[in-house]
Amino acid sequence: MNYVSFTTPDGAASWGVSLEGRIHDLGPSGAGLAPTLKDIVADGRFGTLSEEQVREAPAFDEADVALLPPIIDPAKILCIGVNYVSHQEETGKTNQKAPTVFTRFADTQMGHLAPALMPASTTQYDYEGEMALVVSKDAYRVKAEDAWDYVAGYGAYNDFSVRDWQLAATQWTPGKNFPGTGAFGPYLVPAADLGDVDQLKLETRVNGEVRQSASVADLYFSIPQIIEYVTAWTKLSAGDVIVTGTPGGVGLFMEPKGFLSAGDVVEVEITGLGTLSNTVALDA
Repeated sequence: MNYVSFTTPDGAASWGVSLEGRIHDLGPSGAGLAPTLKDIVADGRFGTLSEEQVREAPAFDEADVALLPPIIDPAKILCIGVNYVSHQEETGKTNQKAPTVFTRFADTQMGHLAPALMPASTTQYDYEGEMALVVSKDAYRVKAEDAWDYVAGYGAYNDFSVRDWQLAATQWTPGKNFPGTGAFGPYLVPAADLGDVDQLKLETRVNGEVRQSASVADLYFSIPQIIEYVTAWTKLSAGDVIVTGTPGGVGLFMEPKGFLSAGDVVEVEITGLGTLSNTVALDA
């Protein structure tokens, strides 16, 4: 099932499931199963709801609601840098000994169809199509062989990057945390619904032109390796988000450069997870 967070036509925040173009409201303004989707993840009910339960809830046409990031307020968003072999090759950062990790703040996120805000201070606005996972329960010092038990589900992510701010110093935090630059959605899909995620294909398009195309199997550090590494030094909680990396083909390394401009439409499509679409807009 495709779980979503959204605001109703009246502006109330809620969550539910998308079925056949309708959003069935399971949150506070509907069936009232829990305050947020993160609460459902934390109490272990994520992915367990029956279609009958969902269809009994009040529903809206998907076009009448505004989709939010599936997890609105994760305590931690950890992003893995340079984690596809093709991206390592274009950056020259090969043979890494450990994952590159940086943080993104929750208040930089936006949902499907929300504008991707390009700061007035840059001319180097870039895309990074990625797959994100959401942690299912408290995780600390998890071994790789147990890691799959800590994954609730997956969604598409676009880690829009302000390259001049990112590359001005050795750490990347400024270039990754402008408002309206962390697109997440449209859906959060239970891991059990997807099977082997290595079989999923990720594709990023700018105005219909394919810029990135890769199999999730091409990750340099696998999802179990990422979870083992990250939880070796920080405790994760249900609802935390790990963004697993982007393939080669980002605008920074194109010739000529493939940076974004206002009005560009960027889509990230992942098998089984839908298509995340955002249009670039200037942030005054």
